[in-house]
Amino acid sequence: MKPSHIRNFSIIAHIDHGKSTLADRFLQICKAIEEREMREQVLDDMDLERERGITIKAHAVSLEYVAKDGQNYILNLIDTPGHVDFSYEVSRSLAACEGVLLLVDATQGVQAQTMANMHLARNAGLEILGVVNKIDMQNADPEACRQQILDVINIAEEKIFLASGKAGIGVHEILEGIVRFIPPPSSDRHGVQLKALIFDSLFDNYRGVILYVRLMSGKLSVGDRIYLMQSRHTFEVLELGILRPHTIKKDILTEGMVGYVIANIRSPEEVKVGETITHDKDRAHEPLQGFKESKPMVFSGVYPIDAGEYEALKYALEKLRLNDSSLVFQPETSIALGFGFRVGFLGLLHMEIIQERIDREYNIDIIMTSPSVIFKVMNTKGDIFEVDNPSRFPTPLEIEAVDEPYVKANIIVPTSCIGSVMRLSTDKRGELIHTESLKMDRVMLTFLLPLAEILTDFYDKLKSITQGYGSMDYEEAPYRPTDVVKMDILLNSEPVDAFSTIVHKSKAEGVGRSLISKLKEVIPKHMFTIPIQAVIGSKVLARETISSMRKNVIAKCYGGDITRKRKLLEKQKEGKKRMKQIGSVNIPKNAFMEVLKNG
Repeated sequence: MKPSHIRNFSIIAHIDHGKSTLADRFLQICKAIEEREMREQVLDDMDLERERGITIKAHAVSLEYVAKDGQNYILNLIDTPGHVDFSYEVSRSLAACEGVLLLVDATQGVQAQTMANMHLARNAGLEILGVVNKIDMQNADPEACRQQILDVINIAEEKIFLASGKAGIGVHEILEGIVRFIPPPSSDRHGVQLKALIFDSLFDNYRGVILYVRLMSGKLSVGDRIYLMQSRHTFEVLELGILRPHTIKKDILTEGMVGYVIANIRSPEEVKVGETITHDKDRAHEPLQGFKESKPMVFSGVYPIDAGEYEALKYALEKLRLNDSSLVFQPETSIALGFGFRVGFLGLLHMEIIQERIDREYNIDIIMTSPSVIFKVMNTKGDIFEVDNPSRFPTPLEIEAVDEPYVKANIIVPTSCIGSVMRLSTDKRGELIHTESLKMDRVMLTFLLPLAEILTDFYDKLKSITQGYGSMDYEEAPYRPTDVVKMDILLNSEPVDAFSTIVHKSKAEGVGRSLISKLKEVIPKHMFTIPIQAVIGSKVLARETISSMRKNVIAKCYGGDITRKRKLLEKQKEGKKRMKQIGSVNIPKNAFMEVLKNG
């Protein structure tokens, strides 16, 4: 196939605007899949994706399309996720494309993630086609949505299509628009040397690492010796092919094509997504500009409930990291929880997805500590270092200054909810920096917010106060000075590192009271009294007491002098004191899970 007859494109949108459904119609029209194999969300092959109705992993498929002019075209579609946590997946897909379909729900209009993805596509220099989807819905307003795209995204009117992915309305027109407006691959800037971008990878127990690649220039054949420019390893190509969506073997891949490569790569550490492949004998001088590098923003401790599954957990994390380059981890130890890992995530949904995958795909029960962010701390000696774990946070006497990460959050809400959203953001120490009115009775509020404040319940509260119509996207902002402290939880005067947390000084007392009240509910009674304290340094912020189990030692006294009863009670009291000195508090695993889950 000539490069002039190839179109590489992606579908980008806010979460749940119908990307996967539109991709299903493309597969049907291009007969890439038999009708008997057809199902909803064909490209979403993980159970989690189907259950939640979201795309987590980018997927690729090559479609054969006969245009109205009778010419055959190859349309390489790379599907993308919609949630803000997975924007790195979007960026890797865009690096392999020349154009995008920007999908907008006709019932909701332009949302926060729509804007974020549009900026990603525009910065990558891609051709943008607008698609107003779900026009057959009862409460759809296609014309207002089309006008909103024209005003906000500023693309030509002829490049906006009205469609319904579910009903199949307007899908042929979109395919014709792809052929007409999205430019074919061009190798003018690359030359004739082989340069292929690895935009995804997968591990197979029998065939090793499978690379998903887009050839920017040159050609690749079975038997070629390839060189990975970043890891500096060489391999021999054993198998090539394209995805339709099942694998179809080919002897050669040429410029502009999207396909897979198997090259006897056995270790996940030997390849990284974003790598440039070139020929070993005729190496390219400069690698391709990869996609946006992902950086973890949220950290949590991950521990196996059964200590014997430590190695199995390590194996699971290594395999997950192969096709999720944003996942980072390193070993750590907790006095309360034993051996585990400190794992970095892109956000809370990413953290939740990894937890589910470890449970389902590897059958390992784990405990995850409360999420934290990276603080920059300057000590009294002037040294600056990063802290992502509360256990490594210095004492107040050692700290000169602390900076915390902020995000620039774009929040799109109905105009009637502005006051509620302003109050929510102010409670989270947010600062309003910009307001922009959009069509369809919407407004975009731009806030500077501490990342630590939006980790737990901010998005849920936003959805609640806007009746589900609010949406949010965020990007990193510069660090700012803050007044945070490390709060420890003491059980029987002993600190439990798993419950330590870094909080803003103004909220420390409320957080401490909430945490120890939960602990009081889930820790069982012992033979002695257990004090639970939330402390900052030597200052006690809050305290609860778990009373001891008691035996009725005066049950055998029937009448008689009161001094005898007092003597028995005093003796019991002395015994409890001795027991408290030598006894240890047994914290059941479900207590950790319950508190950390709700924390």
